[in-house]
Parts: sequence; C-alpha cells; structure tokens
Amino acid sequence: MIDFSILPLYLTAVIALLLIPGPDMLLIASSSLSYGKKVGVFASFGNATSGIILTLLAALGVSALIAMNPLALEVLRLLGGAYLLKMGWDCIRTQPADAPDVAQSSGLAMTLYRRAVISNLLNPKALIFFVLFLPQFVSPQIGASSGEQMLVLGLLLNVLGLLFNLFLVTMVGSLGKPLLKNEKFRTNQHKFMGLIFFVLAIWLLASQVPTP
Repeated sequence: MIDFSILPLYLTAVIALLLIPGPDMLLIASSSLSYGKKVGVFASFGNATSGIILTLLAALGVSALIAMNPLALEVLRLLGGAYLLKMGWDCIRTQPADAPDVAQSSGLAMTLYRRAVISNLLNPKALIFFVLFLPQFVSPQIGASSGEQMLVLGLLLNVLGLLFNLFLVTMVGSLGKPLLKNEKFRTNQHKFMGLIFFVLAIWLLASQVPTP
C-alpha cells in the first residue's frame, strides 16, 4: 500500500525527526523522571494514541481542511495553551498528601495518558505536521490512493515513535530511580511537573503556526 522504493528515505526522515527534541519528548521524559517508568509508558501510549487519531484525520483529508482555516488553527493553539496552563496549575497546587502513591496507583498513569493525548491533539503544529510531512512520501506510481498511503505511512511513523519513546522512558526512568527515593524530591515532584506544563504552554502560545 506504499511505494517501497521511497521507504529508506522515509525511515531516514522519521528517525531524524524523532531525534529532534520537542514538546512530546519533554513531556514523556519529565513524566518518567518524576513518576517512574510506568507513568512514562502511559504518557508514551497517550502520545501514540493522539498520533493515530491525527493520522486518520490526515488520511481522510480532515486535517487539511482544518489547516487551511487560520481561525481554526488559532482557536486550537489557544485551547491547547489554556489546557496546559490548567494542568500546570493543578500540579502546582497539589499537596503531597493529596497525591496518589506513585508505586501503587494507576490513576496517575492514566492521568498522564489523557494529558498526553489531549495536549497533542490541541497542538495545531502537530496537525499541520501530518498535513505537510506525510504527502511528501505519497507516490503516484502505485495503485493505492493517497489516503491509503498516508494511513500506512502515518501508522509506521507512530509505531517507530512509540518504540523510540519507550526506549526514552527506559533510559530516563532508570536515571530517575534515585530521585523517587528522595523524600525532598517526592515532596516537590508535582511542582516539577507543573513547571513542565507551564513551559509547554509558553512553548505553544509563543510559537508561530506554519501555514500549509
């Protein structure tokens, strides 16, 4: 369903993109460092879930329609920034006694999963990325439609991205083990994540959304 002659070039481009630090990498790495590997894994799957949704929207042509509307992109950017600011504030005001036990509760992992999904879907740059990147590797030389090719290319991108993020979680989570045993860090870990969400919000609100 894709032109395999362009596969080496596509994989090279995907690997290069994965190695470039971005907001997704920051969220997953900081989640793993602050709360351990389990939470980082859930954040990684949240990122992959949003990627699959964006791939489907791109394959169906919905992303292109949204990307051509500057007002829709601006609304997405503002909603995304407001959501990240709210998440940051919720983390900052969380008291250590109110926080779930990181070692035993799955609630925190599911919270980071949802936050990863929503923050990525509300990022107009992520949507435009799929609109601009995937069509470059659609080939007119095969019988599959552009939508089918974009679907396969997008799913391949998401699988590779998930594998990379899980590797990142393993590395950063191992480094964070001593921190999770430090009482002072445990007391302030939610504030640390709150600052990360504030950074992501500023990153999104201050960035210029590219025009397709």
